[in-house]
Amino acid sequence: MANSKTAELSAIGVSIWLDDLSRERIESGGLQRLIDQKNVVGVTTNPTIFASALAKGNAYDSKVAELAAAGTSATDAVFEITTTDVADACDIFAPVHRASKGVDGRVSIEVEPGLAHDAAGTIAAARQLWTKIGKPNAMIKIPATVEGLEAITETIAAGISVNVTLIFSLARHQAVIDAYLSGLEKAQAAGIDLSTIESVASFFVSRVDTEIDKRLEAVGTDDALALKSRAGIANAQLAYQLFEQQFAGGRARALLDAGANKQRPLWASTGVKDPSLPDTLYVTELAVAGVVNTMPEKTLDATADHAPLHGDAVTASYAEARSLLDQLQAVGIDYDDVTALLEKEGVEKFIVSWGELLDTVAAALEAAQ
Repeated sequence: MANSKTAELSAIGVSIWLDDLSRERIESGGLQRLIDQKNVVGVTTNPTIFASALAKGNAYDSKVAELAAAGTSATDAVFEITTTDVADACDIFAPVHRASKGVDGRVSIEVEPGLAHDAAGTIAAARQLWTKIGKPNAMIKIPATVEGLEAITETIAAGISVNVTLIFSLARHQAVIDAYLSGLEKAQAAGIDLSTIESVASFFVSRVDTEIDKRLEAVGTDDALALKSRAGIANAQLAYQLFEQQFAGGRARALLDAGANKQRPLWASTGVKDPSLPDTLYVTELAVAGVVNTMPEKTLDATADHAPLHGDAVTASYAEARSLLDQLQAVGIDYDDVTALLEKEGVEKFIVSWGELLDTVAAALEAAQ
């Protein structure tokens, strides 16, 4: 029986995705239980998640032994292990995918983070992952760097579903929407069925608060401190407004009329970093129809236990959210500098995690020989 809180969140129109995946979760039935009991309808992964999964327990021992016996390199082993996990998770979510007519039941996997500023490399890696996994409900994660925008367009144009990650600013969100629409136009011209292509725009939330709150504390005035822990939500609320505006007509309308899907906003980084804040803050205050909220399990559990949901928390908030960003500027917070820094740090953190993942696998391969 589904949890009442997660069922209520789903009824508002929020698709609950889990921000985690592991072989143990797949084989133990844990992933299926989250589908059955907590309304989970998708999964996101990243190098940090896979590095953590591989470092724990022995669920990967047989696969690692098989790869070690074949003389597989660490890089190729990472590719085999992660794509196998994603393909198996796609099978678990296949009924959700069918029931939602392709909207949900999605499992995301990221291109190698070191390609974040290499458009051609990202395009090639996205195609390779998509082909290897071979499941219609997979999604390829591409970072929203300037170079990533070209890769988004070309990957969508090839009929591949894309999760655009590491979006922090409204300007970059606009560019991501444009890249998606350009990809759909190219796909349409190539005769690809637009209804088979799904995309989400992953807008990061808590990291915005973490960086801006640090700067507000440095300013230290009463006016500045009164704005703490409000920027991440305001920024995301305005991202939803932009989504509504861009898919209401104009360029998008002809594509939607031809069967294309809207590129849904996805709220990422929704685990609360500041322990003084409510642990479901980025769930309850960003609940609105037509979005995805990808949650770490800790946040999912908190939501299921005690989230004080109050319906649509977004569409009546635009004026207040815009005012909040204006107030941040007035106390000296440089929004463009914050979002540029967060993108740079986001890419760097994933590159570090990718290195840790390679090191973990390399050590496991050596131990298995």
